[in-house]
Amino acid sequence: MRDTAKLGAETTATEVAEGIDLSGKVALVTGGSSGLGQETARVLAARGAHVILTARDMPKGEAVAAGIRASTGNQHVEVEELGSLKHVRAFAQRFLARHPTLHILVNNAGVMACPPAKTADGFELQFGSNHVGHFLTTCLLAPALRRAVPSRVVSVSSRGHHMSPVVFDDIQFERRPYDKWLAYGQAKTANVLFAVGLERRLGARGVHANALHPGGILTELSRHLQPDDMQFLQARTRGMKFKSVEAGAATSVFAATAPELEGRGGFYLEDCHVAAVNDAPDALDGVKSYALDPQSAERLWEVSENLVGERLALSP
Repeated sequence: MRDTAKLGAETTATEVAEGIDLSGKVALVTGGSSGLGQETARVLAARGAHVILTARDMPKGEAVAAGIRASTGNQHVEVEELGSLKHVRAFAQRFLARHPTLHILVNNAGVMACPPAKTADGFELQFGSNHVGHFLTTCLLAPALRRAVPSRVVSVSSRGHHMSPVVFDDIQFERRPYDKWLAYGQAKTANVLFAVGLERRLGARGVHANALHPGGILTELSRHLQPDDMQFLQARTRGMKFKSVEAGAATSVFAATAPELEGRGGFYLEDCHVAAVNDAPDALDGVKSYALDPQSAERLWEVSENLVGERLALSP
């Protein structure tokens, strides 16, 4: 067993995956056409996994997949389009027809601190993109995850969850002024609560779910940020040091592959370790207790089923 004490903020995804054989494994990475998703997909492919990455821009996604195939020598790298819930349902049907098993699902796609907008299905954009789409994707692919046990679901959250719990009385900002950071915070809290709820439903069956904070990384996710937003973040994090993309993807790859997490789930990870609860108002690390609250996780599950318009056959 490796010394996990040596894993930390500067560890790269390649280093995390060293010596791990993913031959014969199927991995799906959403938002895999840039940034953390691209690096996560590349490293999983380099370790031998059959990787499917999703993209909204298919030509861009195809170019990324071609680059991964060329750099890793692994020809089993595909691209699929995801967008609206209609896209998700069609994709899930195609996926299950072609892949009876799914060993690793990395829910990575997302948006951050964008102006007020709605998804094609009418949800507040950050909550819809960061949570609802992943909720439906995961639940529809659950049969493949269950056939592949032990399998893992990874939710890429953020320390941004410190900014807000899920405000169940007004998730869509219909009765309060839209605030892009509160919207981002509640969406990232939803990512953690989803992992908690999924672990409760499928953990005993061998499908384990964890959420994580990748660290501060300058990727396309930050495309909506203005200079005053960067100043806000620097002040809030008291001069946070940014990670490279290679280090930013490390905790995703850790969650997806680390032997140390075999049979374990319902956690929030950061810097390649399980984070402690930290409810201090000025916390710079750790996870808020509201993000791990099982009652909130159950309430979010019910709300999410109502939003997608169906009850999903994943009973606790």
